[in-house]
Amino acid sequence: MDIKTLCLGLLCDGDASGYDLKKQFESTFKHFYPAGYGSIYPSLAVLADQGLVQCHAMPQDKKPDRKVYRITEAGRQVFETSLADASPEHKLRSEYLVAMYFADYLEPEQLEQMLTNWNQTLSDGVARLDLIEQEFGPDVPPGTRFVLGFGKALATAMASYVEENRSLLLPATSTRNKRVDARIESSSTAQTTNLENRV
Repeated sequence: MDIKTLCLGLLCDGDASGYDLKKQFESTFKHFYPAGYGSIYPSLAVLADQGLVQCHAMPQDKKPDRKVYRITEAGRQVFETSLADASPEHKLRSEYLVAMYFADYLEPEQLEQMLTNWNQTLSDGVARLDLIEQEFGPDVPPGTRFVLGFGKALATAMASYVEENRSLLLPATSTRNKRVDARIESSSTAQTTNLENRV
């Protein structure tokens, strides 16, 4: 699954400009498949060259013409085929988890603040998904409801885990000095060995 396929899928719901698609990515896919202008517009250009979407200009008052994209029948077929043939992967990329892996390099106050910020980020994410669901109203499509519910369940579970297990990380800071000292000692030993070899 790539950005081009996602653009085709969104255009199946109706015509849209690149800006419209960017807003949809921000509101709907942000928590699991982010995309920016740098990937959306090139993807639309490729799709247009392949005849999978059509682009037409809509005049705007005192503004440049607005480029609006419409999926073609060929584009719809390609999207449905790609969706059916996809072998989905579930990937998780988290800078917070990277930081937690190296928790023993952090001062206790830094670690505490980072855990607090992480939980706040997760709580904000749940609130944002609730707002999106409210904006859809009572007629939320089943697929959209499933994805929003999954996002909320995942963020809630992660927040609970972080809060319930933060005590596991706090002892890590007590080994910080030992690990740093060991690294310094190792570096000093290596430098001494190099000097002896030169002599």
